Amino acid sequence: MRSLPNLRVRNLGILAHVDAGKTTVTERILFLTGAVHKRGEVHDGTTVTDFDPQERERGITISSAAVSASWDGHRLAVVDTPGHVDFSDEVERALRVLDGAVAVFDAVAGVEPQSETVWRQADRHGVPRIAFVNKMDRAGADLDATVAAIRARLGAVALPVQLPVGREDGFRGVVDLVRMRAYVWDGGGRVETEVPARLREEALRRRRDLEERVAEVHPDALEEFCADGALSDGTLARALRALTLAGTAVVVLCGSAYRDRGVEPLLDAIVAYLPAPADRPPVGGGERAVDPHAPLVALAFKVHATPTGRMTYVRVYEGALSKGDTVLDTATGRTERISRVLRVQADRTAEVSVALAGDIVAVVGPKTVRAGATLCAPHAPVVLEPPVTAAPVVSVAVEARRSTDTGRLAAGLARLAEEDPSLVVRTDPETGQTVLSGLGELHLEVAVERLRRDRDLEVTVGRPQVAYRETVVRGVTGLLHRHVKQDGGAGQFAHVVLDVAPLGGEEEFAFTSTVTGGRVPQEYVRAVEAGCRDALAEGPLGGHPVTGVRVTLTDGVTHPKDSSELAFRTAGRSALREALRASVLTLLEPVAEVTVTVPAESVGAVLGDLASRRGRITDSRVRGGTSVVTATVPLAELFGYATRLRGRTQGRGTFTTRPAGYEPLKA
Repeated sequence: MRSLPNLRVRNLGILAHVDAGKTTVTERILFLTGAVHKRGEVHDGTTVTDFDPQERERGITISSAAVSASWDGHRLAVVDTPGHVDFSDEVERALRVLDGAVAVFDAVAGVEPQSETVWRQADRHGVPRIAFVNKMDRAGADLDATVAAIRARLGAVALPVQLPVGREDGFRGVVDLVRMRAYVWDGGGRVETEVPARLREEALRRRRDLEERVAEVHPDALEEFCADGALSDGTLARALRALTLAGTAVVVLCGSAYRDRGVEPLLDAIVAYLPAPADRPPVGGGERAVDPHAPLVALAFKVHATPTGRMTYVRVYEGALSKGDTVLDTATGRTERISRVLRVQADRTAEVSVALAGDIVAVVGPKTVRAGATLCAPHAPVVLEPPVTAAPVVSVAVEARRSTDTGRLAAGLARLAEEDPSLVVRTDPETGQTVLSGLGELHLEVAVERLRRDRDLEVTVGRPQVAYRETVVRGVTGLLHRHVKQDGGAGQFAHVVLDVAPLGGEEEFAFTSTVTGGRVPQEYVRAVEAGCRDALAEGPLGGHPVTGVRVTLTDGVTHPKDSSELAFRTAGRSALREALRASVLTLLEPVAEVTVTVPAESVGAVLGDLASRRGRITDSRVRGGTSVVTATVPLAELFGYATRLRGRTQGRGTFTTRPAGYEPLKA
């Protein structure tokens, strides 16, 4: 009989801002668990998870990589995710299938912009997480300041369970406030000792603070705290796990992954606090989570083309998946045969006979399965909610230098879009050019470089263009549109009256009907809404998508024979197009929040440059001897900014961006 000790499995992701140390943390986990026998280093290009040549050249993670390890009798499936904003869609797809996460923070920089972005993504998916404050050995490292930033900027109940032993370059260990034991690293592995006498008073004070904070948010802990005036080690540990699983609080640890200090306690915390698959809510209508005896329910979250074939990464939620199984892809309605099931170790794989509920594996065989598709037993169809794909904001025209390569270019672009749903390929109807759209300049650079390397294509790339939107500033009321078509046989008749108005907030479209008395049947109302959505694809100002619009159907007339859903959908589309032409609209442009870190002497030049790029300064502060400037800047003005910033700061300035929505275009 199939069974799975799913309480001894942890499916987790490593999340962070770029350069906070995610990949180094993952490498140390692999080394300490014995999964690899040599430490990989990002700066040497020897890491296991950053195996793509571009990742090693650029020193950043571009795509999520899954690895497996074992610790204290538990199997860990670890996904190292990108930290750069241009690849946030990779994080989104990973979070959709993970049970827990470790959020890594830089002890000097604290909560950085992309840290906040991935944290909000994890919030949306309800993923429990613990925090690891990395780089405690650097000058300016401050655990307390980082914990305060987590509480203030992320709104999290942060519960530090460690006290650093030593500061900055003298950091050599931690005091475990739950067990009240010290761990130090002096050239060898972890050594457990009594709490040093000089830190005992501080450790007791922090332990008391931890108990009080836990008692405030955990009923059982509060009861014991009120009765005994303190919490036992066991009660405290159980409460920390319960709070983590519920997403009520976040356990905070610290260390220096690069110096191999603090990673073993992190592994202990992963096992102790993060959820097993059985701790997560059931999916697919199952009565209990990760039932290996139930019909198959799995979600495909990543597609990867290798020189030997196409691999589809899946998370098995219910049932089992074996070699030779036939599964139903509910996105297409097609059945696919599984020819191999693979356990993945970054760019290496090992074949397994079966994947059970709770497993994350790759399968070979499916030809048309896309990321986000549900795979299930053909006799028990289920549809799981797919990961949300971000809308592209930057586009470039791409063409082959040799006309004979046009077909190969089309095939290469199709493969890129298949592997990365946030890349969109289309043909410009006016110029006939092939346009590749993505989430940022770097995102497109990486995609084009893959075409050149993997497909051996010589391509010409146009200047990046941003994706504009159109929105209503002042609408119209009572716009009447009559659709009548009679060309022999059954005709088409639809009569609609629309009001169009601006829609506040971040909503893109809202549709309501105030028609009474059954003058327009409900199925025709839905057809009008569908037609209005069709009309939003191209606005009257420049053919850009229209957003921020409220449409109200106020009246309509039907014909007993000639009215149909098609007629009312056509009427809705034409009526809204006419209404938009009669309304006052404005263009919206994508903007980004830019955080620039520069030496103090360069602040003036940086502020002037941001102003020339139509930037709006929102914050400026000094941190660790450098100045940090935050501004909102139109995305179109950021092309080539990296080169300009290096020139103005003698190569010492850095910047990060994250999407900040759309704002009206100003001349």
